[in-house]
Amino acid sequence: MEEHLEITRLRQELEQANYEYYVLDNPSMSDYDFDQKLRRLEELEAAHPELITPDSPTQRVGGKVADGFHEVVHRVPLESLQDVFSVQELEEFDLRVRDALPGEVEYDVEPKVDGLSVALEYENGRFVRGATRGDGQVGEDVTENLRTIPSIPLHLPETLPSLIVRGEVFMPKKSFERLNQERELRGEPLFANPRNAAAGSMRQLDPRIAASRGLDILVFNIQWSEGKTFDTHAETLEYLERQRFKVIPHYTCRTIREASERIQALGEERETYRFDIDGAVVKVNSLSDRALLGSTAKFPRWAAAFKYPPEKKPAKVLDIVVQVGRTGVLTPKAVVEPVRLAGTTVTNATLHNQDYISEKDIRIGDTVLVQKAGEIIPEIVEVLLSHRPEGTVPYRFPEQCPVCGAAVARDDDGAHIRCTGAECPAQLLRHLVHFASRDAMDIEGLGPAVVESLVNAGMVTGPGDLYHLELEPVAALERMGKKSAKNLLSAVERSKENDLSRLLFAFGIRQVGQKAAKVLAVHFRTLDALMSASEEELTAIPDIGGITAKSLLDWLHSPQSQHLIRTLREAGVNLECREAPAGDRLAGKTFVLTGTLEGFTREEAKAKIESLGGKVSGSVSKKTAFVVAGEAAGSKLRKAQELGIPMLTEEEFVALVEGAE
Repeated sequence: MEEHLEITRLRQELEQANYEYYVLDNPSMSDYDFDQKLRRLEELEAAHPELITPDSPTQRVGGKVADGFHEVVHRVPLESLQDVFSVQELEEFDLRVRDALPGEVEYDVEPKVDGLSVALEYENGRFVRGATRGDGQVGEDVTENLRTIPSIPLHLPETLPSLIVRGEVFMPKKSFERLNQERELRGEPLFANPRNAAAGSMRQLDPRIAASRGLDILVFNIQWSEGKTFDTHAETLEYLERQRFKVIPHYTCRTIREASERIQALGEERETYRFDIDGAVVKVNSLSDRALLGSTAKFPRWAAAFKYPPEKKPAKVLDIVVQVGRTGVLTPKAVVEPVRLAGTTVTNATLHNQDYISEKDIRIGDTVLVQKAGEIIPEIVEVLLSHRPEGTVPYRFPEQCPVCGAAVARDDDGAHIRCTGAECPAQLLRHLVHFASRDAMDIEGLGPAVVESLVNAGMVTGPGDLYHLELEPVAALERMGKKSAKNLLSAVERSKENDLSRLLFAFGIRQVGQKAAKVLAVHFRTLDALMSASEEELTAIPDIGGITAKSLLDWLHSPQSQHLIRTLREAGVNLECREAPAGDRLAGKTFVLTGTLEGFTREEAKAKIESLGGKVSGSVSKKTAFVVAGEAAGSKLRKAQELGIPMLTEEEFVALVEGAE
C-alpha cells in the first residue's frame, strides 16, 4: 500500500515538473532531483509491474520498435486551409465571410507553424492515440512517437469522455541545428529544414529515435469534445491551456484590418520564435458562425492561411570564400554587403557548389538578388547583369583544401568537391566519430559529445592520440568522472586488437565500405601488403572495381594517410587480418533477416553470411534466396510468403551456415 502511494506521489511530482519545464518554461525541480525521482519510480514499477499505467512518466519512451504504421480514419477531417498572398486577398476573404453571416465578425490570428499536423485523442482524460494528418481523412498511427514529446500531457486534469485535439509537431530551431551537426559528424545526409526533420522524426519506427530529436508541439484546435461545449475558438484555446497543453499564441481581432495589422506584426517578429512559421492563420472566432459557414470540398470557409512572400533585395558580392565542412565537403559562400531580410541582417549567402556558381555565373563584384530560402537560409536568386562591372572573372574552386592543403576531388555523383586529407583539421570530429563507431573500431563510449570534449580540451588531434589518453585528464572532462573514463580507456585499449578489416573501414576511405574492407583484408592479410599493391592487383579482386582501386591508392599514398598509419603502428594497433579466408558455399545467395534471433545479433548473422560468400539485403524481392525469421517477424515474413521465398528458422539457419563451413 505504501509503495502504491509512493508511485502515485512520484508520478504527480514528475508530471508537474515536466509541465513546468516543457510547457511553462519555468522549472522548479532540478535536473538531478528529476532524474533521481524518475529512477525511483522505475524501480518501484519494476517491482510491481501490475501498477504500470500507459500514462506513467516512465512510459514516454518505450523500447518497442514498430514494424509499420497503421492507418487511422479521422473522426473529424483534418482540413487544409485556403492560401491568401496579399492584403487584398485577405479583404476578399473577409467580404465573403461577412456576406454569409449576420452581424459583426471577430477573427482569431495565429502564427502558422511549419511542422507536421497531428490529431491527439483522449478518452476519459487519458491519451490513447495520435495520428498524422495524412490526406485529411486518413492518417498514420504515430502514438508511440508522440508519447516521447514531453509537452504532450498523457492525462488531463478534466476527464471528458472523449476529446480530440489538433496540433503541429515541430522541431525547435536549436534542436534542428544540433541534429544536423550530429548527422554531419556521422556522415549522414542533412535535413533541409526543421519541417522535414520533424516529419522524418515522426515516421521513425523506433520511438527512441523520435525521443532523441527534441520535438515539441503547439495545439491550435479542438476537433471533437464530448461532455463540454464552447462558444468561441479563443475559449477553446483557454480551456486547452487549463488542461496543460502548450497552446499556439493567438490574438482576437474585431475587424479584418486589426487582423491584417497583427499578421504584419507576426511577420516582423517571426525570427524571435523558437519555431519556424510560414505564414499566419486567420479564423472566425465564433464557433456557431463557423457552423453556418461550413466548408467547400477542399477548405473550411471560416479560415484562411496568409503566406508571407519571400523578400528579395539587391546586394553586392564582396567576396567568395570556401569553408570545409566536417565531412570534407568544400562549400562556397558569398560575402555580401549587409542587407535586411525577414527581420535579420544578412551578410552571407549560400552558393551550394561549383555547379550552382557556374550555372548562375556569380562573380565577385556582381550585384545579386538575395532572398531567404524557406525563411531560413539566405541564397542568391539571380545576378543583375546590367550592374556587372568590367573586369570580373568567372569563379573557380581551389584545387587544394584551404584548411590542410591536401588535394580535393569531386564525388562520383558530381554533387560535391571534397578534401581528401586523412588528417584535415576541419574533418577531425567527423573522422574520430567514424573511427570509433560500432562497425569500425567499436570504441564504446566514444560518441560525438565525448569526441567533441576531447578535441576542445586539446587532448586529441587525430585517431592516433586516442591511444595515448590518460585517466586523470579524461576523468576531469565535463560529465565524465573516473568510472566513465576508465571504461572509455579500456574500450580504446581493446580496439587495438580489432581485425584489419575494421581498421580499413575506420579510415573512412571513399568507396571502401565494410564489405570492400573485409574483402581487402582477407585477400592481402596485412596493411603493408595492401600498401604495396598495384592498381592491377586490386582490380583483379572480385568486388573491387577501378574507381575503388584508385580511391584507395590515392588515400594510401597521401602524406597525411601515411602519417596516420605510422602513428597507429607506433601505438600498437593491429595491422593484420585475423579472420580465416572467406568460403564461397553461399556465393550468389541473398538473405533477408527479420525478427529477433536468440543466438546472433543482426550484425553477427550478417557477418556469418558474408564470410561464406552470401549477401544480406534489407528488403524481400524475387532475388531473395532465403528469409531468416526470428521471434516477432513482421512484414518481411509476410512478403516472403506472398512471393514463395523459402523461410528458415534460427535452427535451420544455424544448420545451414555450420554445414557450409
